[in-house]
Amino acid sequence: MDTQQSWFAAARFGLFVHWGHGSQRGWELSWPLVGGAPNLHRCQDVSAETYHANALSFSPAPGAARAWLAQAKRCGMRYAVFTTKHHDGFALWPTRTSDFSIAATPYGGDLVAEFVEATRAAGLRVGFYFSLCDWHHPDYPAFTDADRPYRFGLAPRPTDAQWARFHETLRAQLRELLTQYGTIDLLWFDGGWERSSDAWRSTELVAMIRELQPGILLNDRLPAAGDYDTPEQFVPAEPPGRAWETCLTMNESWAWNPSDPDYKSARALVHTLCEVAGRGGNLLLNVGPTGDGSLPPEQAERLAAIARWMEAYGESILDTTAGLAPWQFYGPSTRRDGRIYLHCLSRPYETITVRGLPIRRVRRALEVRTGTLLDVSTRCPIIDELFNADPTGEVTIRVPEALLDDLATVIALDVE
Repeated sequence: MDTQQSWFAAARFGLFVHWGHGSQRGWELSWPLVGGAPNLHRCQDVSAETYHANALSFSPAPGAARAWLAQAKRCGMRYAVFTTKHHDGFALWPTRTSDFSIAATPYGGDLVAEFVEATRAAGLRVGFYFSLCDWHHPDYPAFTDADRPYRFGLAPRPTDAQWARFHETLRAQLRELLTQYGTIDLLWFDGGWERSSDAWRSTELVAMIRELQPGILLNDRLPAAGDYDTPEQFVPAEPPGRAWETCLTMNESWAWNPSDPDYKSARALVHTLCEVAGRGGNLLLNVGPTGDGSLPPEQAERLAAIARWMEAYGESILDTTAGLAPWQFYGPSTRRDGRIYLHCLSRPYETITVRGLPIRRVRRALEVRTGTLLDVSTRCPIIDELFNADPTGEVTIRVPEALLDDLATVIALDVE
């Protein structure tokens, strides 16, 4: 990751948007046409013909992206990633490579252009999700009901001539996305599991992408390529060895799915954000707009709650690095310069303790939301206290119950 891409290392928070023609029916994207997936417990089961025919009636309200990105901005998010094309092959921009795109719908505009404009207006970095596989394209070849059940790694295989044609379509679509919308900061591949890096011609694709967008950042889902890791729906216990990002849904579905009520609470989402930041990663939090482009109330309410929390405590998340080792504090922590941020995800029993610090260099502790200074005491082994000019010990901070936040309280500890 070079200096042009270093923004990602400190971004900490982004918006993922899963949206497509299935959203007008409350369907998960793509997976219903192959009969679902084991990890999508609320996914529908729709015949391929019925699923693809649904695209012809997609007609969202123009300008919907502005509302999503305004909410993302209020949440302190730094970038946004939009599903330009999912596995179903339906392009949300008027591609010249196929008639299976937003151009064939009553809407008839360019949803990718709307997203880019709204993202830039909100001051966020622009990211495109793009599925390598295409379950509609005849040369991929298309997935049919006869190919069920879907088995990972065992997709229908094309002839050499078909694959050559499809690969040209793939390159042309990427070229459109990377030349028609100005600077693109991030390309989020998916679907790469269906072919090898040789079949995808990963090296050639990466060379073309970087020629068109020299400063772009690539995720790890084009086989044998990528600048950062993307653990899905999970926060790793130990951070990967390079830049990383957890992508997470609010419930168990990526697209709007009214049959899925299993939403995480705003508190759980804030706690996940703290955990990810404390390990030095980014959280890419997903929303699934409805067919007209509005956000479901459950998602809008959670974004509003996160925005209120970030207004109070965002400095402890954005532009920080990973904090203390787990043994030093019983919770996530981050740091910026000489300030350590302690995220109290459990209610303190009057005090919290931080271990392994140079106690004579501790200057103050304060509750971040209110700025209230807190009582601090320190201790270390007696011999060190008597004879060591810079002893290492533990810091105990008294946290009055009246200062506790309903979602998560953050204490700032200033250490020289």
